[in-house]
Amino acid sequence: MLRLGIIGAGKMGTTVARAAVAAGYDVAIAGSGPADDIALTVEVLAPGARAATTDEVVDHADIIVLAVPTHRFRELPPDLFDGKILIDAMNYWQPVDGDDPELSDAADGTSMVVQERFPSARVVKSLNQLGYHQLEENVRPTGALDRVAIGAAGDDRVAVRRVMRLLDRLGFDPVDAGPLRNGLALEPDGSPIATTFSANELSSLLSRAALVKDGEP
Repeated sequence: MLRLGIIGAGKMGTTVARAAVAAGYDVAIAGSGPADDIALTVEVLAPGARAATTDEVVDHADIIVLAVPTHRFRELPPDLFDGKILIDAMNYWQPVDGDDPELSDAADGTSMVVQERFPSARVVKSLNQLGYHQLEENVRPTGALDRVAIGAAGDDRVAVRRVMRLLDRLGFDPVDAGPLRNGLALEPDGSPIATTFSANELSSLLSRAALVKDGEP
């Protein structure tokens, strides 16, 4: 059975949960407190998923989506995701996360900071490119001409491939974005509406970003 765990019961977490349930996944989702605190929210906003504690979510699945306000990842124990594929779906946003030099000045992207926090997790940057409403509106079947691409960047190549299969099942064209430091190119520029790309467009954008990062014109 396909299983997915989600940490974060906000708008992004419940949107991913709905898409995953529709794709046939058994989904467990946790908030910041007891499972009972989010049971009604999950029942209404992500029917078919189940509310759980954080520990239960981690036990439930090998792939976990981390979708909490970015600064709050530090509240989780460093060994919580040991051996798990951890999808970093977070984006640092100063109005919500406050002034955080470690995140705002992360030269190789905030996912590198997340990887340092969870050293034994298999971190993959993905599912962060679109707002929750865009994520829901752009789900398309495999082969659709207007399918939107989502990148996946990570140093564990097996983990990246598994996340790419998840993206495809959720309704998006997956693009291998390379190592985790390339996740910087997947982070939004602060615009209220994120730009959507086809697979070819996103691949070209990532290639150009990699050349610039390596000091090539």
